[in-house]
Amino acid sequence: MINILLAEDHNIVRDGIRSLLEKEDYLHINGEAVNGAEALLLLQNGIQADIVIADMNMPIMGGMELAEHIKKQYPEIKVIILSALDHEKYILKAFQSGVKGYLLKNISSDELIFAIKQVYNNSEYVCSELTSRFINRLLAIPEPVISEDLQGIKFSSKEIEILGFIAEGFTNQEIADKLFTSRRTIEGHRQSLIEKTGARNSIALVRFAILHGVIN
Repeated sequence: MINILLAEDHNIVRDGIRSLLEKEDYLHINGEAVNGAEALLLLQNGIQADIVIADMNMPIMGGMELAEHIKKQYPEIKVIILSALDHEKYILKAFQSGVKGYLLKNISSDELIFAIKQVYNNSEYVCSELTSRFINRLLAIPEPVISEDLQGIKFSSKEIEILGFIAEGFTNQEIADKLFTSRRTIEGHRQSLIEKTGARNSIALVRFAILHGVIN
């Protein structure tokens, strides 16, 4: 049995999700809330939940803020976000907040149930529409090539490692923590890389590194 807590401020949407999920014998709606704060209160009062399905935007407390609280207070509970927002920045922020699944509101009932199973079994899940878009965007990126522009430019293994972290969006302090060094040291490496490649900023640096095959 998978116990689910629904957090959705629109009654008709919440009723529809509940009606859909209750058709599956192994899914049990253990509680409902109209915002993240109410969902947290239900958990604090002892409601058992394996998965919280939460709307991204709700009054008082939205889905991402709810996910942050759950990650700290109830790390065993997994959060799936339902959203109409399809930009990468929202999806990235959601997973950084502790979300395990991100679904657009126009998904099919079959995919919703599939996503619940995946997340319950400790997998992360992004709905197929978004995944397809990401793949198509990646396929449109030119193959990395080692160009003549790299002649005379050499990168140490440490610089390549730091470039990889920069490409993943880590801050100087986060990279320093991972490499057990100081933030000032990482700042120095970043500036040295920018000067070495002639890049104008960190974004241009990452683009240079990918296009020239320095990092994948």
